[in-house]
Amino acid sequence: MLGFAGFLGILKIILMALAAFGLFDAAFRREDAFRAADKQNKVFWLIILGIALVVSYLFSILSILPVAGAVASIVYIVDVRPALQQVGGGRGWGRRRGSSSDGPYGPYNGGR
Repeated sequence: MLGFAGFLGILKIILMALAAFGLFDAAFRREDAFRAADKQNKVFWLIILGIALVVSYLFSILSILPVAGAVASIVYIVDVRPALQQVGGGRGWGRRRGSSSDGPYGPYNGGR
C-alpha cells in the first residue's frame, strides 16, 4: 500500500501544479483578451482555477472533486490558453510584442 499512497501523493502534486499554473497564467492575462478570444471572462476562470487548486489540496485524489478540478485546469491549458495567446500576440503576462510606436490598431505612422 505504501507504493500506491506514494503514487497518489505524486498525482496530487501534479494536479495542484496544473491548477496553480492555470491560475497564475489567467491572473496575468488581460481581461480584454478573454473577450476577444470569445471565452468565458477572466473572473470566471480565476474562480474556477482557484477552486480547483483548493480542492486538489484539501480532498483525496479518489474523490470526484479533484478530478473535476483537473478537468477544468486541463480545459484552460489546452483550449483557453492557446486562444488567448493567439489574440494577445503569443505572449502573456501583460507584455506586448512590437515597436514602442505601435498603437491599439497597429503601428502609428505620424499622421501620414
